[in-house]
Amino acid sequence: MAIFTRATKAAVSPPSEAAKAAAAGSGRGGGGYGYNANNAGVNLVGQYYTYYEGDARNRAMSVPTLARARDLIASVLGATYLCMYNEIWNEIDGEMEKVYIAPRSWLKQPDPAIPYSTLMSWTLDDLFFYGRAFWFITSRTADGFPSSFTRLPAATVTTRDQAGPIWYAPSNQVYFQGGQINSDDLVQFISPIEGIVYQSEQAVATALRLEHARYRNATSTIPSGVLQVTGGEPLSAQELGDLAAAFNAARENNQTAALSENLKYEATSMSPSDMLLIDAANFQALEMCRLGNIPPYLAGINIGSYAYTTSKGAREDLYLFAARQYMDCVAQTLSMNNVLPRGTYIEFDIDDYLAEVIAETESPDVQEMPMTQPATTAPSEVMQ
Repeated sequence: MAIFTRATKAAVSPPSEAAKAAAAGSGRGGGGYGYNANNAGVNLVGQYYTYYEGDARNRAMSVPTLARARDLIASVLGATYLCMYNEIWNEIDGEMEKVYIAPRSWLKQPDPAIPYSTLMSWTLDDLFFYGRAFWFITSRTADGFPSSFTRLPAATVTTRDQAGPIWYAPSNQVYFQGGQINSDDLVQFISPIEGIVYQSEQAVATALRLEHARYRNATSTIPSGVLQVTGGEPLSAQELGDLAAAFNAARENNQTAALSENLKYEATSMSPSDMLLIDAANFQALEMCRLGNIPPYLAGINIGSYAYTTSKGAREDLYLFAARQYMDCVAQTLSMNNVLPRGTYIEFDIDDYLAEVIAETESPDVQEMPMTQPATTAPSEVMQ
């Protein structure tokens, strides 16, 4: 666990390279990035009214546990800055040693139009739901390497040489809003995990149907029942429907119901928790935690296996189990030779992210407090 106890600061100094706009221009949209017939997609870059995140992604985000998982992981990437380093061979230790260097100017704010945290959070959103993300290079420095970027929503990008949902490598036939974009002007992030909208469509659909059923049951303040006609003339289907509708409207607006001698109401034995499907909702929330790769207790689900957890341990678990794979994807992609010179690398300063919590937990004035309590009973299907 040395990674959580050693705080390593990235060397930060004024950028050494001179800023230089791309030869094609730096205007947003309107062909400002060097429009031509084979690069028509750049004409819509920066035209935000055409951007959208996708219906499948929006449906998944309507599941509270998935939304919580996405936001937790995004908070790690958005709050952890990048640092730059070279590697040299240490003959004494017999291993490569990192030598941190001054970062390039774009490292603190890759997109000049939005904050670093916003860009990283929405890049994570694309990786989380679609399994890939795209940055368009808006300008370059004198040495030809990128100096600024803008994100293209993954839902608006299609690739004709890869149908998905598994992405094997960066695409060479990329189309943004139907227009082709030169792949040399893109940074393509390929997630090591398949996107949520592809890998578990049935699980997400089940969660949505369960929420719909709970919403339907929640519209009634008292348990459902059967209204039985015990005498008089037989009623038609239309008359029975009108009678039931009138009774439902009356009981929703009054605490006391009145029935004639020919009517009898038999309420079901379902409790309010049964009507709201609490047990089913808790199990489905646990399924969504598995889908989002976050520890269940971070979504407020108690399965009894996390009896005593500190804020420091929660951050470590979130990083190790959920965020690290995406952070490695972003850092390693930005370390490739189309972004940085050979031999220069980028990583997230995760020690700096954890340093505040480490300092707090090591303070004598701070006591560890339990975040979850062990469950006395747990459904057998949850414990499996």
